[in-house]
Amino acid sequence: MLDNWLYIGLFIIVALFIPAVAVLLPRLIGPRKPNAIKQEIYECGIETVGDAWVQFKVQYYIFALVFLIFDIEMIFLFPWAVAFDKLPLFAVMEGVLFIMILLVGLVYLWRKGALEWA
Repeated sequence: MLDNWLYIGLFIIVALFIPAVAVLLPRLIGPRKPNAIKQEIYECGIETVGDAWVQFKVQYYIFALVFLIFDIEMIFLFPWAVAFDKLPLFAVMEGVLFIMILLVGLVYLWRKGALEWA
């Protein structure tokens, strides 16, 4: 019984140690005295001209979120598709219901114009 708690304790120690190293290591190996050149804005080797804040259309973010949502849903569907021939009828119907919910969401996004790029 105590062996099970040993794994949990070890996991907690590792979970605290890794972020601590990620925070403290840059302080140890980072530059000690930054100068004015190192404090300037650097963007792909090109000096910035004017305001560095560029506004993006919200539609790009919505398009990315829609892609991410449907991509994650496909990850959920992959194991179901692999074991499709071994599943009982109830599990098959649950998968079909899941796909139908996704299709309703896709039709909704299509009608709202969220899939239009320009």
